[in-house]
Amino acid sequence: MDVALSGSAASIDVARDAFAGGDVGAAEQICARILGQNPSEWRAWALLTETALLRGRQDAAAVSLDRAVALAPTNPIVLVLRAKCLFMTGDTRQACAATDVAAQHLDDAPDALDAVGAMFGLLGLQQRARELFRRAVLGQPDVPQYLFNLAATERMIGALGDAEAHCDAAIASDRHYGLAHYLRSDLRIQSPDRNHIDEMEALIGEGGLSAPSEIMLRFALGKECEDIELWGRAFDHVEAGCDLQRRSLSREPAAEIGEIDAIIQAHTRRWIEVAPRGYADAAPVFVTGLPRTGTTLVERIVASHSAMHSAGETGAFAAEMRRAMAERPGGRDPEGIGRRYLDSAAALRVPANVRFIDKSLENYLYCGLIHAALPSAKIVLVQRHPMDACWAIYKAHFRGKFSFSYQQTELADYYLAYRRLSRHWRTVLPANTLMEINYEDIVRDQATASRDIIDFLGLPWEDGVMRFHESQAPSATASAVQVRRPVYASSVGKWRHHAERLRPLRERLAREIPEAELA
Repeated sequence: MDVALSGSAASIDVARDAFAGGDVGAAEQICARILGQNPSEWRAWALLTETALLRGRQDAAAVSLDRAVALAPTNPIVLVLRAKCLFMTGDTRQACAATDVAAQHLDDAPDALDAVGAMFGLLGLQQRARELFRRAVLGQPDVPQYLFNLAATERMIGALGDAEAHCDAAIASDRHYGLAHYLRSDLRIQSPDRNHIDEMEALIGEGGLSAPSEIMLRFALGKECEDIELWGRAFDHVEAGCDLQRRSLSREPAAEIGEIDAIIQAHTRRWIEVAPRGYADAAPVFVTGLPRTGTTLVERIVASHSAMHSAGETGAFAAEMRRAMAERPGGRDPEGIGRRYLDSAAALRVPANVRFIDKSLENYLYCGLIHAALPSAKIVLVQRHPMDACWAIYKAHFRGKFSFSYQQTELADYYLAYRRLSRHWRTVLPANTLMEINYEDIVRDQATASRDIIDFLGLPWEDGVMRFHESQAPSATASAVQVRRPVYASSVGKWRHHAERLRPLRERLAREIPEAELA
């Protein structure tokens, strides 16, 4: 992307458009050229902070942020970037405080309202986020990003009709805005007489889409075609989206499998037995498992109990673990990790008089460390039929996560590694710490499965857990729409519609999984 500079403001707009469209490299190049001419352009330093965060380069983000803060110390966009950097490094309490400071400096500038709203959304404060997004849209109603962010927040709080209207508005403003197409497809079950398939297929046929936008449209088309049982077209679009996404990956899936095998080797029963004692005075509940396997369903069942509160997908445990390792390389301080993790949860407005649920998916990697740091914690590991689980993962888009999910044999290899890890945790963790629950068991007999979960957590039974779908609590997960409906069985066995085309996946799984479990 070669852009002639015509003033810093115009060029920053071009850089931000490139960033919003997924072309991070172009955004960085434009910022570098701007700063070569004007090193005092704080907006370029701010955007470089965002690109560094997206690439996982915390040190580079900190350097760019320091320059932006020095140049614009009271600008809410810069202040909220400080909050984001703190959040990404696991300092949730300070991130919350920094976000509040940024909000105090807001005026009616839509870009700042949108940026601070996005940070409130990351912190799980969806109502505050929604209000700021509304103000941004009122100030500038034709910006797709503002409309999309408002719609995404409305999806989380269950305002699905409003979300669809704002997706429509974003697409009317920019037909190529793939994120809005993707979100809109998920808001309801499409029908033969009410869907967006022709519209999206025509858009792809015209050409000219950026790769990130086409990827989003492909996955949206896969979902809508499957809704109306156009099985072949659904698979065509999913496969095309996966192929496009696979080409842009920055991390090899083999690295993620290697991480699992290293955990199995390191976190033995002996390692757990000799670990220094952690912080045992709190008993949070960790609901974890592979994506699209029913973890949100389990979370909502548990959160419907009056003694429980969901903190959502915090990512806080992994962040505290990484910070502890950076501070004490080779050392172990499980009690410190446990205490700091609980402090992060408290910063997320978890009420003081209830237990809380953390549904971060990546926590399946850290079950041993969780037990060491928080020995009174309960872990619920959700399992699903291998083929249904893998098809559900393959047809979903994770925006930078789960690099193994876009190629069938790589997905199968990771699933098998996850299966080995699950068996490992079952072997080395105490029975009163870890519970495995099958998604299919909940679908088949919701009452019995729910009672088993509540009993494992040491809670008295409440009939309200059977009405989890009535909860008004926000959900920021990929299943935010589905969990507002009662338990349904239509997702069980859906892979069978694609059995022939999923043969590479199934053959790889069959190397380690008995035929009876794949039937």
